[in-house]
Order: sequence, then C-alpha cells, then structure tokens
Amino acid sequence: MKNSGRLIGVGTGPGDPELLTVKAVKAIETAQVIAYFAKQGRGGNGKAIVEHLLNAEKTLLPLYYPVTTEIEKTDEAYRSQITAFYDQSAAAVAAQLENGRSVAVLSEGDPLFYGSYMHLHVRLANRYPTEVIPGISAMSGCWSLAGIPIVQGDDVLSVLPGTMAEAELQRRLSDTQAAVIMKVGRNLPKIRRALEASGRLAEAVYVERGTMANAVTTKLSDRPEGEAPYFSLVLVPGWEAAR
Repeated sequence: MKNSGRLIGVGTGPGDPELLTVKAVKAIETAQVIAYFAKQGRGGNGKAIVEHLLNAEKTLLPLYYPVTTEIEKTDEAYRSQITAFYDQSAAAVAAQLENGRSVAVLSEGDPLFYGSYMHLHVRLANRYPTEVIPGISAMSGCWSLAGIPIVQGDDVLSVLPGTMAEAELQRRLSDTQAAVIMKVGRNLPKIRRALEASGRLAEAVYVERGTMANAVTTKLSDRPEGEAPYFSLVLVPGWEAAR
C-alpha cells in the first residue's frame, strides 16, 4: 500500500527507561501516532516507560482492555470479548495507517513474546508496511538484576505461564533444568505448591518489578504467602557454579 503509514511494534523493555534500545527511541521519536495497551483508568505500563520521549505533537491512541483478570481466560465470555477487542484495536490502528500516519505500538518487554502487539501484528502485517523492534525481555532483565546464571551447555530452559494447571506446571518443572515462570500475579500460591512438589522451591528466586527503581529480589521460600503484582516472575536456575 504505497501511501499508507508504517506499523512499528516497539519493545519497551523490562521497565527501566535506560534499557530502551537506540532503535526503539528513534522509532518513538519519529512516529506520528503512539498506540499503547492499558487497563481502563490506567496510563499503561509501556507508555510509562517512554513518557520522557512523548510530546504534544504526538497523537496518543490508547487501547483499553475490556477485561483483564476479572474473567478466567478459559471462559468463552473472555475469549469473545478479547477477540472483539483486538479486532477493534486493529481497526483503530489501521485507520491511522490508511491516513498515511506511522504508528508505533508499544509493548513491554519484546513485542512478539507474550506481547499484546502480536495480536495486531497478525491482523495488520500482511496489509501494511511493518517493522518489529525487539526489546529486552522481562526475564532477561530479571536474571541480570538478580545476578543469576540461568543455563549453560546443554541445559534446557522452559518458559512457563503461571496460569497453567498446577499438575502440568509441576510436571514441566520436574522435566527441565531451568525455568522462568511468567504471569505470576494471583497464581503465586499455586506456583509455590508446584515448585515444592517438584523439589525446586529451594532454588526458586522471586523478582518483582525487575530493573525498576523499586525492584525486589528474594528467594521465593523467604517471601510471605500471597499474590504478586503484575510485574513479577519466578526464576529457577539450571546452571550450577560448580560445573
């Protein structure tokens, strides 16, 4: 589409604005429209990371989730609402692209790794000029902050969503050398039980708001029981210094 704008998926990294890549900064500075995902009534985590790069000349395009954790993701009502939301969000971005405006869609971490941007990508990338700018992932930022070697040699690293069934989570933890458990939140009690049942709790490290000013790093076994905030994950290292 010769006269259309350019779609740019921009990874904003794990939270520290200083971890934005040079290419991400350039894309944000030159894009005419900045689109970002957020919960209703919130400013959006991706937008907060790049706030210092925004100015009055930018058109801001908030994309507000209709639901987040209010409905289980396995519920048909959730699937119906979230699919409609991504369709509507893609249409809103497409309207800007049709007018010849470049749109940078912000995505915490990396755009194509558990990022909401990917839902726009699959709907729009075959219709408009598109570029994806990778970002430092949350897990990379967290294991660097914690100073924990994760894997080496032939170690297998498993990335596991904390939303999976407890028995399956336990099985996968038992079958891998190292793991990163994402989507912690209210699933932390279940994650703790799965780690204990698989014999991995003693190794597990909990990281909250990794790379941000108020970051917390501690052994999971030392953390009080209860849920966790959005920006949190659990690391289970496979690399051993004695090897």
